[in-house]
Amino acid sequence: MAERIRLIDPEVLHRNPENPRLIFRIDELDALQESIAEQGILVPLTVYQDRKRFYLLDGERRWRCALKLGLKKVPVIIQPKPDRLQNIMMMFAIHNARSDWDPLPTALKLQEIEKEFEARNGRKPKETELAGLASLNRGEVRRLKKLLNLPEVYRQELLEELQKPRAEQEITVDHVLETTRGAEALKKREVVTEREEDELRRAILKKFRTKVISNTVAPRKLARIGRAVERGEVSSAVARKVVARLINNPRYSIEDAFKQSVEQVDYEHGLEQLVARLIARLDEHESRGYEASEDLLELLKQLAKRIRSFEEG
Repeated sequence: MAERIRLIDPEVLHRNPENPRLIFRIDELDALQESIAEQGILVPLTVYQDRKRFYLLDGERRWRCALKLGLKKVPVIIQPKPDRLQNIMMMFAIHNARSDWDPLPTALKLQEIEKEFEARNGRKPKETELAGLASLNRGEVRRLKKLLNLPEVYRQELLEELQKPRAEQEITVDHVLETTRGAEALKKREVVTEREEDELRRAILKKFRTKVISNTVAPRKLARIGRAVERGEVSSAVARKVVARLINNPRYSIEDAFKQSVEQVDYEHGLEQLVARLIARLDEHESRGYEASEDLLELLKQLAKRIRSFEEG
């Protein structure tokens, strides 16, 4: 049974080794520290005791602020010591609803839940089981597992980016996930090679940083280009051409690539239908024995002129 609130020296407390939270931004800690300096710690920390040491279950940010402020005592609630799997599960249950948790560190800790479950049960947990263990829904679990499939270099870059204040972050988890899915869709249709897939991902992330691309979900149009190639609506040559521009031209956006591939094909398809209908109407006009008016002849001359300009390039 949990004990009542006690006052403990924060120096004897230790961070929980199973806490998925790895990122503690200075600006956010400074704001909390200012509040604690004025009002004290209003919500007790939750801890468990292991031998003579106390480990945090909830309240690491408050604890860090207390240390910086030099507080001699902090209020704590002492819980029974959990085993490792229970400890990780409690961390998720306590914190998973908090919006300030960063997804990549959470994904890394989710992987440890999976390993701990496998060690105990001799098999990997099903998605529903993993979701239950982590107090998450299945969609959140799938999203976190996609992060674990990212190349190590991107995961490291994200961790470095997450150290910055949120307003200063140029690249987010969503940027990387959307870009990865878009590049993978083109590789699946053999528009890019494995090497080009990584070059494309790197180029797009750089364009997010430089604001050439500002819409987080813009990479979804890469998948649309891939599907258009698969359906034969856009040639592989056209798709490869616009992707090469995306990789090599720092000012060329996904929107540009889409306009010069899928959008252009769609537009030209509509134009083809209009021209076919015009030819049919001209044939009907001739079959009825109508004489062309001066206005119609003038418009046909303008059309012929436009056709010659198309042919000349």
